[in-house]
Amino acid sequence: MKYCPQCGSDTKSLVPAGDNRLRDVCVSCDIIHYQNPRIIAGCIPVWEDKVLLCKRAINPRRGFWTLPAGFMELGETTEQAAVRETQEEAQAVVAVDELYAVFNLPHINQVYMMYRSALLKPEFSSGVESLETRLFTEDDIPWDELAFETMRMSLEYYFQDRKTKAFKFRATDITKPLLR
Repeated sequence: MKYCPQCGSDTKSLVPAGDNRLRDVCVSCDIIHYQNPRIIAGCIPVWEDKVLLCKRAINPRRGFWTLPAGFMELGETTEQAAVRETQEEAQAVVAVDELYAVFNLPHINQVYMMYRSALLKPEFSSGVESLETRLFTEDDIPWDELAFETMRMSLEYYFQDRKTKAFKFRATDITKPLLR
């Protein structure tokens, strides 16, 4: 950060008293500007034996498939964000079952929080951020056309657990991009 968003003065990078990390600090008003990871919340929306996916209409990874997910907004819980993103991207209404997976991606300063959920009815359509929405069986998922590793892993975990009917919470660190 070059300029203070509070007063417009220059900032400098230093370790403030009582802290242990470099922070951007305003040279004029002394405000410390903390930069924290972004939270992405999403759903694994299920109808019968199928999962709802969205084909992205925006970058990054335009034209690739994803579970409905997006950045959490101020004033909402992660569950509310996941439900909102599902509504926005797939025009779908879900009932959340549980927080299912958390993915830490420190190399891009993001945390994904994925919820298992049930479509309340098989009604959905493309929102402004989606080119297409569709229900997929496990065998029909376009595995080579998934947008993000977090979505691939969410789906893999879900289908593994569905076979045993024992859904367990997962916390996974992805410390660098995985290539397949």
